Amino acid sequence: MKKHQFLIALCTAAWIYAQPSIAQVAPQKRAAPAGKAVNKSNSGKAMPTDSEVRTGKLANGLTYYIRKNSEPKNRAELYLANKVGSLMENDNQLGLAHFTEHMAFNGTKDFPKNEIINYLQKAGVRFGADLNAYTIFNQTVYQLPIPTDSAEVFKTGFKILANWAGKVNMNGEDIDNERGVIVEEDRQRGKNAAQRMSKELFPFLLGNSQYAKRIPIGTVEILNNFTHDKIRNFYHDWYRPNLQSVIAVGDFDVNEVEKLIKENFSGFSNPKNEKPRLNYSIPDNTTPLVKIVTDAEQPYNIAQVIYKHKEGPVVTEQDYKSRLIQSLVNSMLGARLAEITQKGNAPFLAAQSIYGPYQGGAVWGLSALTTFAVAKSGNELEKALTAALAENERMAKFGFTNSEIETVKKKMDAGIEKQHKEQNKTKSAAYVQRYLDNFLTGAAMPSDNYTYELAKNILKNVTAQEINQVAKNMVGKTNQIVIVQAPEKEKANLPTEQQLLAVLKNAGNNVTPYVDDKINQPLIAQSPKGGSIVNEATNKQLNVTTLSLNNGIKVVLKPTDFKNDQIIFTSFGRGGTSLAKDDNFLSADNANLIAQSGVGPFNPTQLSKYLAGSTAGVRSYIDTEFQGFSGSTSPKDIETAFQLIYAYATEPRKDAEIFNKNISDYKVIVTNKNSNPASVFADTVQAVMGNYHKRAMPTTLTDIDQISLDKAYAFYKDRFADLSGQTFVFVGNFDVEKIKPLIIKYLGSLPALNRNEDFVDLGIYPPKGKVSKTVRKGIEDKATVQLIFHNDYEYNAVNNIQLDALKAALEIKILERLREKESGVYSPNVSLSIDKLPKAHYYFTISFNCAKANVDKLINAALEEVNTFKQNGATSEDLVKFKSEELRQEELNLRENGYWLSYLSTRLKNNDDINQVLSNKERINNVTVESSKTAAQKYLNGDNYIRLVLVPEK
Repeated sequence: MKKHQFLIALCTAAWIYAQPSIAQVAPQKRAAPAGKAVNKSNSGKAMPTDSEVRTGKLANGLTYYIRKNSEPKNRAELYLANKVGSLMENDNQLGLAHFTEHMAFNGTKDFPKNEIINYLQKAGVRFGADLNAYTIFNQTVYQLPIPTDSAEVFKTGFKILANWAGKVNMNGEDIDNERGVIVEEDRQRGKNAAQRMSKELFPFLLGNSQYAKRIPIGTVEILNNFTHDKIRNFYHDWYRPNLQSVIAVGDFDVNEVEKLIKENFSGFSNPKNEKPRLNYSIPDNTTPLVKIVTDAEQPYNIAQVIYKHKEGPVVTEQDYKSRLIQSLVNSMLGARLAEITQKGNAPFLAAQSIYGPYQGGAVWGLSALTTFAVAKSGNELEKALTAALAENERMAKFGFTNSEIETVKKKMDAGIEKQHKEQNKTKSAAYVQRYLDNFLTGAAMPSDNYTYELAKNILKNVTAQEINQVAKNMVGKTNQIVIVQAPEKEKANLPTEQQLLAVLKNAGNNVTPYVDDKINQPLIAQSPKGGSIVNEATNKQLNVTTLSLNNGIKVVLKPTDFKNDQIIFTSFGRGGTSLAKDDNFLSADNANLIAQSGVGPFNPTQLSKYLAGSTAGVRSYIDTEFQGFSGSTSPKDIETAFQLIYAYATEPRKDAEIFNKNISDYKVIVTNKNSNPASVFADTVQAVMGNYHKRAMPTTLTDIDQISLDKAYAFYKDRFADLSGQTFVFVGNFDVEKIKPLIIKYLGSLPALNRNEDFVDLGIYPPKGKVSKTVRKGIEDKATVQLIFHNDYEYNAVNNIQLDALKAALEIKILERLREKESGVYSPNVSLSIDKLPKAHYYFTISFNCAKANVDKLINAALEEVNTFKQNGATSEDLVKFKSEELRQEELNLRENGYWLSYLSTRLKNNDDINQVLSNKERINNVTVESSKTAAQKYLNGDNYIRLVLVPEK
C-alpha cells in the first residue's frame, strides 16, 4: 500500500470492523436515490411500472421479468431468484441454504458433476467474475451473464437456470466433498477479530430473533455432520416455483425469451403440503442497548451508535421523495464530519454517519442511521463518540443551512442529469436489480423517464423544512444500540456502559448551529495565456488523434460513443519519487498529502462546495516512476476539469493543519497495526518482495517522525514545475476540434522547463533464488500462503499473451486440485503481474487460505500442478476456455472507455505500439498446448521462487 493512502485505508478498515459480517451478503442497491427516516405506511400515489418490462406468472406460480436492452450488445443477464434463505432452515439444517447454492454447481440432472462450469467457460463465461450466486437470510440468487449471439448457448442458459431451480442432483459423494470447501469458506472469510466480535454482536444486533439463529454460513458442527437427507429435504421443500423468479434482461427477442421460460419452467410443480414461507422481524427496544467487545487482534478503538427505523420498500412517490431527501441528508452530514476530520484538533481519527438499510439490506423492513467514530486510544473513545453524536444532535436541533442545502441540491441535480443522459447506455445488470427488488420485497419498478421527472420535480420543490424534518427523525429516541469494538489491551481504558449511555443522552448539550465556511473566489486567479499546437497526427485505425504542444506536452485523444456523458483522462510524466534523495524520500513519498489538502484558496471542504453542480473531478498523483493527473467529467463541465488540472499543477495548497493531522493519525495506525496478523504478514511480504531495500520497507514510527511538510511541499512543487514531458490521454464523448481550444488554453499554459527528466531505477526487485519465510502470528487455525514465481523477461505482446494463457489455465487446475479434489481451500487464486518499467519483470502468485495442518500438503499439491504444466503444458480443453473467455471479454472491453484509457496510457508509458490491440485475436488464437508447455518451462521453472506463509502462533 502506498504510504500516502493510509487515511483511505483507515476509513475503509474501520468501517469494515464496525460492521459485523454476514457470510454471502450481496451488494444491496436502492431502487431510488436514498431513504426516509420512518416509513410506517406507503402513503401517496403508487409509482407506475415501466412498460418496457414484460412480467408474468406461470400456472405453477413462477414469476418472470423480461426486458430487451442492448447494453452491452450481444449479451444478456439471466437470474434465478429464490425467495429462500437461511431463515427457512430447521435447527438441524443450519448453513444448508448456503450449502444448497454450492451444490447447484456440483451436478444437476442435465449437467452432471462440474459440467455447468465447463460448458459456460467454453462459451466465454468466467466462473466467479461472471457466473456466481449468493445466499443470505431471505434469498438465494443465481446470476448468469451469457452471450446472445449464439442461439445454442443462449437457449442452454435457460436450461441451466431450470436445472438450478429443480434438478440439482444432491449426490451423496458430492455433498461430502463439498463439506470441506464450505468449512474453508468460513475460514477464509473469518477466523479473525472481525468474525469473533461478530459472533458476540449478532445476537445483540439481531435481537435474539430468528435472524440471530440463522446466520447463513451455519455451524461447522452441522456442516461436517449433517446427513444427506437434511439438505435434500431443504431443496425439495423450498426450491419451488411459487418462491422463484426468472429475470432476463439483454440483447434478445422478448417473445423468444418468454417462450424459453415457459418451455423450461412450466413442468415444475410445488410440493404437496408445502411449508409456509414466514417473514421474520427484529424486536424493538425502548431503552438503549449497550455492548462492549474486545479482541486481542482488533487494531482500532471504534464506537458505534445505531438508530433503527422500520421502513418498507419504495412503492409510492412519497417513498421515493423520502429516499431522495435522506440521500441529501447523508451527503450534508457526511460533509460536516469530513470537515471536522481535517482539523488539527479533530477529536477522532475518522467518523462516519449514514442512513440506509439495516445490516446492508440483509434484514428486511429495517433501516438505520449508523454513526461511528474511531479514536486514537480507549481513553479518547468517549470524547470521539461524543463529537460524532454531537453532529447528529446539531443536525436534529438546528437542521441544515440554506447554503448547505443549495450545495447538495446542485450535486444531486448534476447526478440526476448525468444518469438521464446515459439512459440509453444503461447496463442490463442495473435493470436486473430493480426487478429483483420487486420480486423479493415488492419495490416499485418505474421507468427511467418517470423517475427522472419525479426526481427533478422533488428536488425543485422540496423545502428546507421538509429536509430538516427528515433529518431530525433519523435521530430516533428509541431502538438505539451502542457498540464498542476495541483491542483487548485497551479494555481497562474503555468507557463503561453508564458512560456510553451518558454520551448518548448528553452529546447534544451546548451544540450551536453550523457555520458554513463556503468561500466565493475563482478557482484560478488569472486566466492562463495559453500555448499552441505544433503538430497533429491521426491514427485512423484506432480513431486516435495526437497533439503536440509548444511546451512539450502531448495530448492523445480518442472520442467514443460508448457513454453519452462521460470523459475520462489520465496523464503521466517520468520522474516520480525515484528522483528524491534518500534523506528526503519519506517526505517525498508523502507529497500526495499536498494534493489532498485542496488547491489555491480552497481547502477540501470548500473545494467540494465550489464544485457543487459540476461533474468534474481531478486528482494529481506522484508514484515511484511517474507523476501526473487523472479525472473524469461530463462534456458540459470539461472546462472546469481543465481548470482543476491547471490549479493542481500551479497552485498546490500548503496546509499545516491538514498535513500534521494526517501524520498524527498515521502514527496511531502504525502503532496499532501489529495486532492484526494479516497486517504483520503484509509487512513481511512487502519487505521480502523488495529484498529489504530501505525504500521498500514498511513504515515505522521513526520513519514518520522524519516526514516534513516543507520538504513534501517542495517536492510536490518540483515534480509539477516542469510538465514538458507529460502525456495526457482523453477518452469519451467529445469533439476533437471543440476540445482543442481548451487544450491550448490550459494544458498549453502548464509550466515547462524542458529538463528532459527520466525516472531512476532504484533496484527494488525481489530476491533471486529460492526464499522461504514463515510468519507466526494469530490465535486461530488459519494459514495464508503465497507462492511466487518471478524473473526478468522479454516484455512483448507475444510473450505477454503466453503468460496470460498460462495464468488462466493454471488457475483452473489449481482450483480443481485444491478445492474440488483436496477440499482444502475455498477460493485459491492465481495472479499474474507484469512490469516493463523500470525493468521487465513478471510475477506469478498462487495464494490461498487453509488450515495450518494442511499447509505443506496443499503447497505440494499446488507445485505438483505446476510441474504437470512444465511436463505437458495446458490441456487443449483449458485453452479453449482461455481463448473463449479472453475473446468474449475483449468484445466487451472494446466498448468501454475505461479499457481504452488504460490500454492507451499503458502502451504510451511503455513506448509500445498502440496498434497492438488490432492483432490481439491472432495472438490469442496462436496459443497452443506446446507453446503453453514452453511458457511453463520458462516462466515456472522455480529458479526464482518465494514461499511466504502465515500460520498461527500456537
